[in-house]
Amino acid sequence: MKNILITSAGKRVVLVQIFQRTIQQLGYSAQVYTTDMRPEMAPAGIVSDGCMRVPRCTAENYVDSLLEICREKEIGVVIPTIDTELLVLAENRQRFEEQGVQLAVSDWAFIKVCRDKRLTAAYFRKLGIPVPEPVDKHHPVFPMFAKPYDGSLSTNTHIIRRQEEMTPNILEDSKLLFMEYISPEEYKEFTVDMYYGLDGRVKGIVPRERIEIRAGEINKGITRKNAIVGFLRERMNQLEGVRGCICMQLFYCEKEGRVKGIEINPRFGGGFPLSYYAKANFAAYLIREYLLGETVDYSDAWLDHTLMLRYDNDIIVYDAKA
Repeated sequence: MKNILITSAGKRVVLVQIFQRTIQQLGYSAQVYTTDMRPEMAPAGIVSDGCMRVPRCTAENYVDSLLEICREKEIGVVIPTIDTELLVLAENRQRFEEQGVQLAVSDWAFIKVCRDKRLTAAYFRKLGIPVPEPVDKHHPVFPMFAKPYDGSLSTNTHIIRRQEEMTPNILEDSKLLFMEYISPEEYKEFTVDMYYGLDGRVKGIVPRERIEIRAGEINKGITRKNAIVGFLRERMNQLEGVRGCICMQLFYCEKEGRVKGIEINPRFGGGFPLSYYAKANFAAYLIREYLLGETVDYSDAWLDHTLMLRYDNDIIVYDAKA
């Protein structure tokens, strides 16, 4: 069996270990390699079966570097982990396929929609998924929320409760989108891990309630087998150009059964390990489809009320050359 390459490994230690563990559980022999701009400083690179240095994903020679690594390490599938490399990989899919390497990446058009939250909102509406109502910043209704249309990690976001908080910097920022404020007293925030097969059909839907967030990523969360599953399966059962793991952000009002879509990240999310521990092993789905040529069916046989409490851990390297 060919090997796996996880790019921009960084701190994704658990994701690497999930793939290593899943390969063993499936009874196959394969390596999980990684890439990073600074392999010696990437914890996930250290726990992988080998981490190779690559330039920034926006560099002209980035794709050439990845292709060379794929040849040397007999890679069968490439799995990206950060938003900025998705479009680059999707644009170069044919070059990888010509080398016998598959990309666990959605099509360019879908990624483009996900990278621009203005397009994402229109996409949700087309699917019949409500979104927060837009607010005219020159005629504001308080409280309201502002975020950049191309942002990530919850950076440059603002809750604006009164006119004096509408500073010139916020008002003049052309990247900010202004919308209704969703009250946490009424709605709970969810990330939903979804896996799409090579046939474009969803194979698993796991809602994770975001109890506590740190740096835009879930720190405490719990799986909820609730009405979100049926709501999304009805509207997102088959999507053109979508493949692999995606994670969707939404707000859910359980009392009234209302959903408001926020954004889609077309990659493994930072909180995916919670879905894995709840027995939704999308890593196994991916290996079976991309490396073993098997067909994967839809399954909801994952565990409800699985709680994840994260903490910091250490990786120690002796005689380091960093």
